[in-house]
Amino acid sequence: MKYQVLFLVLMTTISTLAQEISSKEEQMLNFLKLNEQEQINFLEQTVNINSGTLNLDGVRKVGMLYKKELEYLGFDTRWISMPDSLNRAGHLFAEIKGGSGKTILLIGHLDTVFEEDHEFQSFSRSGKTAEGPGANDMKGGNAIIIYALKALEAAGELDNKHIIVAFTGDEEKPGKPLSISRHDLVEAGKKADIALGFETASGMNYATVARRGSSGWTLKVKGKQAHSSGIFNENTGAGAIFEASRILHSFYEDVKGEDLLSFNPGVILGGTKVEYDSNTSTGTAFGKTNVVASELEVYGGLRFISEEQKEKTRDKMRAIVKNNLPQTSAVISFSDSYPAMEPTEGNAKLLEVLDEVSQNLGYGEVKAYDPGRRGAADISFIAQYVDGLDGLGAMGNGAHSPSETVNLETFIPFTERAALLIHRLSSE
Repeated sequence: MKYQVLFLVLMTTISTLAQEISSKEEQMLNFLKLNEQEQINFLEQTVNINSGTLNLDGVRKVGMLYKKELEYLGFDTRWISMPDSLNRAGHLFAEIKGGSGKTILLIGHLDTVFEEDHEFQSFSRSGKTAEGPGANDMKGGNAIIIYALKALEAAGELDNKHIIVAFTGDEEKPGKPLSISRHDLVEAGKKADIALGFETASGMNYATVARRGSSGWTLKVKGKQAHSSGIFNENTGAGAIFEASRILHSFYEDVKGEDLLSFNPGVILGGTKVEYDSNTSTGTAFGKTNVVASELEVYGGLRFISEEQKEKTRDKMRAIVKNNLPQTSAVISFSDSYPAMEPTEGNAKLLEVLDEVSQNLGYGEVKAYDPGRRGAADISFIAQYVDGLDGLGAMGNGAHSPSETVNLETFIPFTERAALLIHRLSSE
């Protein structure tokens, strides 16, 4: 309940102050309007390079395009390679140091979910809609970052900023361990005063002030293999499948219900022999109807809005797992993926600034988007260190599907808003 209250506060803390568009900001807006087609062409160029997470060469190639653009703007850039054991391309980081204003961290990612063997490979345009792999998730957002920075440079306002740009190469499927693959992002977050994430926008009138974290869980259940005629007797007991059913039903009845908490058993395999490959998310199970199942495995996910909620939920699940049916045993284990980006007062204040910028531009108010409707993202890894906003990227439909689109009608408005937001926040 407390998160519902806090979220309502975040959604209603909109600034009533107004700020005129400055002459420098007018220069930024003019630059973007004059270069609209160039920005779309740049997006097309990047979309047409396959950069599925496991296409390491493709990820690096996209990174080199951004590297060239950032160096032209005066950024110092570095390519951060990952150890071979992670099987990930690496990350592109860039930094420009100037002035005494706040340090702004801009976050994007180079990879997409579409690997080299996927049928969806190229950019196409029809009127004000463009289609392509990663067009809005998130090469559209990356193009907004690059061109917002170009607009600042065109107005002579980039040299006096302290801005860090982080383009990770494996957001869609982070390399493990996360302590290595997200080390540099976390360090950048610790240095920054404000973080802005350019994941897909949820509409002109929303931004993300909170994201749920994600965690994996694995349930392994053992029963006594025996002829099915003996099931339920003292010697044979309940078997692995009945025990797993008890556990999952208890999860459903006794754990669900908290605000912004969800958990899902995505794969279940049971019988007398099971095998599961986590790399391919495939498995096999063998069993017979006249044999009591001796093994069962469940693989699931957990979403939460805070570390406190995550740990409390895990404790409840562990307690249920321990209360075994006769002749059965069960163990549950958890793996961390993305931490939560909790709704904070600092994030709400950033939303006020974005709302003011949007209304100054004539694009209407901006409210906090429901965190229950957003997935995890890289900004979550640094949310405990720095105030931030996310969902500032391109708008479209069908992300992660062969019909992924970007709305070109809103492409320049989102870039205008980003340029002015970066300018104002870094000038405070």
